[in-house]
Amino acid sequence: MSALQELLADNLVFNHIPFPIIIMNENGQTVWCSRHAERVFHIRSESVKGQQCPYMNPDIAALYKCSWEKIVNSKDPVRLEEVEVELGDGTLAYTTVVTKVFQSEKEKFILTIFEMDESQIADSPSRELEKLRSGLDASFMMLYFDEEFLITYANPLFLKLSKWTPKRILGKPIWQMFSDSEGDHQLIEEMMATLKAGEVWNGEAKKMRKDGELYWVDLTAIPIVLAGAETYYIFLEKDITEAKETQRHLEEIAFIDSVTGLENRHRLEQVVNEFIEEKKHFSFVFFDIDRFYTLRDVSNSDTEKELLIEFTKRLRMYFSDSLITRTGLHEFALVTPLSQWFIEGFLAYLQQHPIYIQGTAIPLTVSGAVTRYPEDQQTFVHLMKASHATIKKIKERGGSAISALTADDHERLNRKALIERRLVHALDKKNLELLYQPQVNLKTGDVERVEALVRWQDTEAGIVTPDELIPIAEENGMIHEIGKFVLETVCRQLKDWGSRGIPMNVSINSSIREFRDKDMARLFTEHLTINGCEANRLTIEITEKFALEAEAEHSIVRQMKQLHQKGVSFSLDDFGTGYASFRYMLLLPISSLKIDKDIIQSITQQEKIQKLVNGMIQFGKSLELQVVAEGVETEEQLELLKAMECDSIQGYITGHPMTVKELEAWLQRS
Repeated sequence: MSALQELLADNLVFNHIPFPIIIMNENGQTVWCSRHAERVFHIRSESVKGQQCPYMNPDIAALYKCSWEKIVNSKDPVRLEEVEVELGDGTLAYTTVVTKVFQSEKEKFILTIFEMDESQIADSPSRELEKLRSGLDASFMMLYFDEEFLITYANPLFLKLSKWTPKRILGKPIWQMFSDSEGDHQLIEEMMATLKAGEVWNGEAKKMRKDGELYWVDLTAIPIVLAGAETYYIFLEKDITEAKETQRHLEEIAFIDSVTGLENRHRLEQVVNEFIEEKKHFSFVFFDIDRFYTLRDVSNSDTEKELLIEFTKRLRMYFSDSLITRTGLHEFALVTPLSQWFIEGFLAYLQQHPIYIQGTAIPLTVSGAVTRYPEDQQTFVHLMKASHATIKKIKERGGSAISALTADDHERLNRKALIERRLVHALDKKNLELLYQPQVNLKTGDVERVEALVRWQDTEAGIVTPDELIPIAEENGMIHEIGKFVLETVCRQLKDWGSRGIPMNVSINSSIREFRDKDMARLFTEHLTINGCEANRLTIEITEKFALEAEAEHSIVRQMKQLHQKGVSFSLDDFGTGYASFRYMLLLPISSLKIDKDIIQSITQQEKIQKLVNGMIQFGKSLELQVVAEGVETEEQLELLKAMECDSIQGYITGHPMTVKELEAWLQRS
């Protein structure tokens, strides 16, 4: 390396090129700087040797939609536009950077040329904009989003206050910054619609730090529309959490909701805890107004207020001897001694006493949950959680009902809470494992591929199956970590099988939330390359719900097609249980479909189901798709599927999910 440095130091050509030049090794450490670079950046070549180059190190490279690995391994020059660099006087400039890899003494080096001249350093009109940007960067939390509302940049102030890291948020969708409540969804959709219309959006927004803590910002979102360039969006944020906390504290002191005159959530919690301490029996009733946002959209702010006031009057008339509180925009909670049948009668009471706004009857209904203390739950937090679980269940059935959780519901709720709590430890300790279930061709009897299934055996939760684990992981955001674990494990296993001459294909399951990460295709490709795996040995299984949502999101379709072009295939899983669309079957690169196991296991019970399965098989073949039947367990099911000319089967009749050792032993016996 010293010979190279001497060569560069004496090379007049490099020192007379009118652009700053910095040379790095393949780890991003500075090896040499030209005199022009020393002058522009106020550095000395000798003093920065061995240091990470602050303008083009591996972490910074990710900001410019180009991985460090691509820069290091590219045979051709790599050109990066609008790279932010800090000049010697502390101001920022934006320049084009060209990198070129060369070798000396069998080592790789990266020649980096910054296409900037003295006019960019001296005073010029562009410096005003640079100073403006620098001032905004220092004063506001700043985020950049691309046209699809994926994060492309986050400034240091945002990263510091939000506790996010570039790795966790770059390329992620706008939704990751917010909580998963209905109100937040509504706010984001309104914001995106405003920005797409070319207008500035300003208002208060509740956001979420990396650790799940909520904070408030005063947010100004600005669309940047440049001729001949992609539209992008800048978010400028001021942290107003302290002011909101002060406001909340004042509201807690007041205990009164200003619109309805009802006591609020803080008073509710206080009363419930008092009742629990006194061991009083009571019913905790939670109401959520159905389709509130639809009702609100057909009215203005004054009529919205009138709607809430009129609804409150009906609550007070019907539940006259109960504590009534307003706990959210359209949520109300009661503590009452009244019986279940009387509480359920509130729906009929609402129909008999409709709300009229400006002479028009408003079709208002509620979803209600009844949870008893101490029979059902024993703390305020658990009463709230049980209520939300009941409301969710009712709304999925269309709303307009009042119900209580059954004993089975409570057991599931408690187990879900246990799994969520233990899953964090499982991911930290990496004690998840993969099992593999074979998929057998009915004509040849050969194993075409194996499906990788996540299994987790916990000391407290016991065995947690994929059917139980994946929905919980999708809901709490841990699906990304599980997906990464599965991909890394499968790629390592394919590499191991390949080195031992075992020609195996593997399918893995993927979530729509994983593919909303715009780096998903790159992540797949990198793991295949690192492990020397052939892309055509990997199949990604997606559900009908995934396919239906992907159809409307261009970035997901694009990533699927990128992977398909590299050789990765896609399979439509659980076919027949969701909403099948001819459109997404034509739009998405799907090469096979798997008929759901519940349908297959009913195939011997009804002739109609046999006709249905036969129709599915013929439908798949008409689109030149391979058809797989899941959950095959009996000889009778197998014979029917053979007669229908189904391509392949997967189920206990051919093989259970197995560890790697069990699978290899099974293959030798087969």
